[in-house]
Amino acid sequence: MHTFPDLPPSGSRRRPRRAVRAVVAVTAVAAVAVGGAWAAGLGPFAGESGPDPDAVAEARAFLADWSAGRLPDAAARTTRPDRAEEVLRSFTAGLDIEKPVLTAGKPEEDEEADEHAVTVPFTARMPVTGLGTWTYAAELPLRERGGEWKVDWRLSVVHPRLSGTEKFRLEREEAEPVRADDRDGRTLSVAEHPSLGPVLGQLGRGRGGGGPRGAVQLVDRVTGDVRRTEAAFGSTDVREDDGPLRTTLDARWQAAAERALKSSGGRNAALVALRVEDGEILAVANSPATGFNRAVSGTYAPGSTWKIVTSSALLLKGAVAPDDVVDCPRYLTVGKRFQNVETSAHPGATFRKAFTESCNTAFIGLRDRLGDGELGDVAKEYFGVGQTWHVGVPSYDGSVPVSRDATEKAASMIGQGRVQANPLIMASVTATAVSGTFHQPVLVAGTEDTTRTRALPPGVVSQLRALLRATVTEGTARALAPLAGEVGGKTGTAEVSDDQENNGWMVAHRDGVAVACVVEEGVTGGGSAGPVLHALLSAAPRS
Repeated sequence: MHTFPDLPPSGSRRRPRRAVRAVVAVTAVAAVAVGGAWAAGLGPFAGESGPDPDAVAEARAFLADWSAGRLPDAAARTTRPDRAEEVLRSFTAGLDIEKPVLTAGKPEEDEEADEHAVTVPFTARMPVTGLGTWTYAAELPLRERGGEWKVDWRLSVVHPRLSGTEKFRLEREEAEPVRADDRDGRTLSVAEHPSLGPVLGQLGRGRGGGGPRGAVQLVDRVTGDVRRTEAAFGSTDVREDDGPLRTTLDARWQAAAERALKSSGGRNAALVALRVEDGEILAVANSPATGFNRAVSGTYAPGSTWKIVTSSALLLKGAVAPDDVVDCPRYLTVGKRFQNVETSAHPGATFRKAFTESCNTAFIGLRDRLGDGELGDVAKEYFGVGQTWHVGVPSYDGSVPVSRDATEKAASMIGQGRVQANPLIMASVTATAVSGTFHQPVLVAGTEDTTRTRALPPGVVSQLRALLRATVTEGTARALAPLAGEVGGKTGTAEVSDDQENNGWMVAHRDGVAVACVVEEGVTGGGSAGPVLHALLSAAPRS
């Protein structure tokens, strides 16, 4: 790898601070405001004081491009595009990093600098394939040159310890998957259930050496000597094999789940099925089956499936009732223009209609009935989202940051913006909504549980169940209507970026089991995730 010296500072003169440029800032990061699965944040910074909004927008656009894998675009936002693209590509590929999650912090202006300079700190969550997530803090230095803001490229942009003399190296110590049985004592094998490869490997940590282990190490570029270990994954507590591990999985559900994912049309997809009464996971499936466990560790904008949580927040405080007229216009502008799927409109719609038809503009129109942090509070206190879960394998447990401006708050109402989840989380959200009580999802009974939640009031649970049922019988989840039993469901369509198709989502419940599925670039939830869940529920055993 080459050493990349910093460019000498330009002699551009500091220009006067301009007045509010919120519109410019929002426009520059429109894809982030929409709520791409890997969005790094946004927000117009109003007022005469504080960092230049254009600098902040450029920093966040750089993070959004990097996180979405648009490395040439990210590099073009720097002072050294050629070197930046090379380093970004080698860093993510060399360390087996999949879909970074990059979150911008509070920007700071360097008042002492001779030129116009801004620093934007950020938090990086780097999922290392098959091992876990490496989290660290770094900073983006920005300078104004020739009337434009650019990320002032240097190796420390990627990580504060990356330098011309030191680089990172990924070391893996692979091990055989743990021997495991399902909940009824049936043997679980990777040969029969390919999606369980990464799951059984992760479950085996600390059992007879099973489970992958590894580390990200900082090493000398010339000698290869290890300077320090930046992140370690997996347990070093190896003890004798004490027989098959009894899991909560059900071999019949697992087989049905893996077959059902064939309905995703070859796209990346994932699903989870779990028991409503106790959170025990019956099936975890991914397509492709090997590699990243996106069902449990993935980070996605959940789209309109998140309206289950938004509805709970509104119903809890009596801010709306199912029969209240909320209207559903074709478009609604809150810093940017939001629209409904296929730009549909339902004039004079009730809240029930807005839920069953997944009307984005109706939900966004109710944003002022919730406080800026209220959606996140409800998600955490009632649904456990954002707390630390001990599932039995590394998991991403969700994030619902406090909205930083009106546009982001509007996006969060419909599961976009910086709201992030995965099929495990959304299956759990569905289970909590229809039972009223959160149960930490687990793959092994008796797993540690440090979560603390409150039960939803029975009246709210009854309303949520009715809304989910109506969405199947008369709304966007009609794909599940032919199934036997009282099925409830919710679809979701989550925007990713301007150059990618939407992710498709669907959640459902029947007979005490909650399920959730995401299909990457599936365009719509009903059209992509719908057939997957229909196939799953058609084949899975009924209690």
